[in-house]
Amino acid sequence: MDKNRIKRLDSMFETFSIIAEGSYIYLCDMKTNYSRWSRSAVDYFNLPDRYMYNAGTIWEECIHPEDRETYRKSIDSIFSGEDSGHDMQYRAKASDGNYVVCTCRGAVIRDENGEPEYFAGAIKNHGSLSYIDAITGLRSLYGFFDDIKTVLWKKKKGSVIITGITGFSVINDMYGYKTGNKVLRNFANTIQKTFANYGSVYRMDGTKFAIISSSLDEMHLKDLYNRLREEVSHNFHVDDEKLSLSINGGLMMLKDFNIESETIYSCLKYIYYESKNRQLGDMVVFDRIENGHNRNSIETINVIRNSVIENCKGFYLCYQPIMFADTEKLKGMEALIRWKNDKYGVVPPVQFVPVLEQDVLFPELGRWILRQAMTDGKKFLAKYPDFIMNVNISYAQLEKGDFVSDVFSILKETGFPPENLCLEITERCRLLDIETLDNMFRIFKEHGIKIALDDFGTGFASLGVLRTLPIDTVKIDREFVKDIESSQSDQSTVQFISTLADAFQAEVCVEGVETANMRDFLRKYGIKSFQGYYYSKPVPAEEFIVKNF
Repeated sequence: MDKNRIKRLDSMFETFSIIAEGSYIYLCDMKTNYSRWSRSAVDYFNLPDRYMYNAGTIWEECIHPEDRETYRKSIDSIFSGEDSGHDMQYRAKASDGNYVVCTCRGAVIRDENGEPEYFAGAIKNHGSLSYIDAITGLRSLYGFFDDIKTVLWKKKKGSVIITGITGFSVINDMYGYKTGNKVLRNFANTIQKTFANYGSVYRMDGTKFAIISSSLDEMHLKDLYNRLREEVSHNFHVDDEKLSLSINGGLMMLKDFNIESETIYSCLKYIYYESKNRQLGDMVVFDRIENGHNRNSIETINVIRNSVIENCKGFYLCYQPIMFADTEKLKGMEALIRWKNDKYGVVPPVQFVPVLEQDVLFPELGRWILRQAMTDGKKFLAKYPDFIMNVNISYAQLEKGDFVSDVFSILKETGFPPENLCLEITERCRLLDIETLDNMFRIFKEHGIKIALDDFGTGFASLGVLRTLPIDTVKIDREFVKDIESSQSDQSTVQFISTLADAFQAEVCVEGVETANMRDFLRKYGIKSFQGYYYSKPVPAEEFIVKNF
């Protein structure tokens, strides 16, 4: 063999090794099919030597039999000139006989005439315990964060898909945890086969998985997701048992790189639950979701998220009055979060709260909202000593074990009377342990704190929450009253909710009261309080205090 070509092979190999970032490096001279591999790879996978002829075939013997066909097709396409590289994931046998998940990325280097000359690549071994999921053998959530940071740092356009299994707890209950783990492993393998050569697969939290792909073809990725959905629904087996899985999915195109990996993760979880709760498992694309009048902007969300870290800089509260229905005197007010800065102006909560609720930082924002509402509320007490301050509480706050102590700590810090506080929850709280919630709410009620169930009727479990938990007030969403004067169905709905609330010793507040006619019409249903633009839009504290209600 030409010694000059070997010398050049060694020189290039040493260069690539410098930027290997902990991966195994290989470099193949495509004209001679002679390769050099990292010593660490030779030792770990028990390969013949650092220098090998026909290394592709030798390496194929190390690859798991179920993954070989995909690998072989990719290598054949590269050496035939059809493809210029690959980005794939497979399992390879280590020297101890166990398989580890590897990500292999390679590219063709062409000569001055444009002919393929070298095939260079890096293999990342995901066998590190801190980065490997013990059940599936996939790269873990830690590995996902590690790799997504690399993508952002390199400003490499691509996409991230999130998917997961609906109703997995039922599988565990019916078949046991051992079978449940097999379902996860088989599902992971199915994802790998479906997205072979299009990206790397990761096991996220729970039953969720992610794929980081270098593909920019949104339609192609959607097609792959639908193919996966069809496969696990109609052709999924565990041992001799045929199961039909329902999955959810979301897609984010990576275009903005001055963002945090945690922001991406929060956005992924948001679109996953949009798929699950609103789209019956259809893939949700982040850029396609409409919130208010503007589409989601990951750049905006990233800036807002960083504002939470910076002591909630840019956040402020507005207050909307809640009026007694009979006397139209002030009963209380609802604290509503807003955010603004010079670049983006005022951003309404509908454009950032649903995403931030999926973020580990949200409880910190929730504490700021409680503290600010009570601080402002102290100013209102001299003028309205009996008013009730309503503060919205997220599922993300309720699931934290220290939420109750947080509330009482802030009450003590601000000196705000607990009997003037009402915590507004939504029916999503049903996802938490209901006994724990019941105990939590009864502790609050013992200290005079009230509980309101917001947006009643917009979720499937509102009735169950009202029946199970000690609720003081049921708030009817504006969607049920906007046509109250002309819609028989809206009238029947309001009458039903009012009767139902009365049966559970709860009073009713109607949101979205816009006109005097709506007010007069609603009074006949036994409504206790009104809230809406007829009385006032949400305004800052300093404006609220000078108004006369």
